[in-house]
Amino acid sequence: MGQKIKLDGQEYEIENLSGQAKVALASMQFATQRLQELTDIHALYVRAKNGYIADLKHEMVSKKAGFDFEID
Repeated sequence: MGQKIKLDGQEYEIENLSGQAKVALASMQFATQRLQELTDIHALYVRAKNGYIADLKHEMVSKKAGFDFEID
């Protein structure tokens, strides 16, 4: 039994697809993979940004209190 793809509730055998359909499938799979990569990168940047915000808040509170809260 070969690989299948499901579209609009209908299953299709990949080996039975036309050449053009196989090219479209490969393009769709590439786009899906790239979107996942970009989603992962976005999550990393959001995490980094939140870390910078936390660092900035820490620095501002330390300066306002007159001493550094940092633990070495």
